[in-house]
Amino acid sequence: MNSSSNAGGGSPTVGRVEPCHIIDLKEISDQRGHLCVVQSGKEIDFDIKRAYYMYGMPEGAARGAHGHRRLRQIIIAVHGRFEVVVDDGFSQATFVLDHPSKGLYMGPMVWRDMINFAPGTVGLWLVSDVYDEGDYYRDREEFLRDARALA
Repeated sequence: MNSSSNAGGGSPTVGRVEPCHIIDLKEISDQRGHLCVVQSGKEIDFDIKRAYYMYGMPEGAARGAHGHRRLRQIIIAVHGRFEVVVDDGFSQATFVLDHPSKGLYMGPMVWRDMINFAPGTVGLWLVSDVYDEGDYYRDREEFLRDARALA
């Protein structure tokens, strides 16, 4: 697959081990506002063992620049907008996260870079395991070698 963009419409898919795709979160709306729900076993297929959020990214900041061996996660722009560039070792795709009722599901063995953060953006990560440095690929060449070997 060639690099592509997603603004909430079609969903590019990458990942020879597990695909990346946009999921629609359950949204309940009325005159009081909006509520989005994420439940293990319903909206996502893993138990959430860790959650973290990022905010205050300065103009031009880039985050990520790593991959995971086993971790699965959902990434949500709860406020603002940013892009997630994913690479499975063979293909790349760019997902635009810009609505709190859309999440990017990302399986293991996918390199990710988060870029183009709009001012005031808050991103939320819901992940399948507690922090384990041994699960991370920090070296892109090592990641690419292993990802291609798994294909």
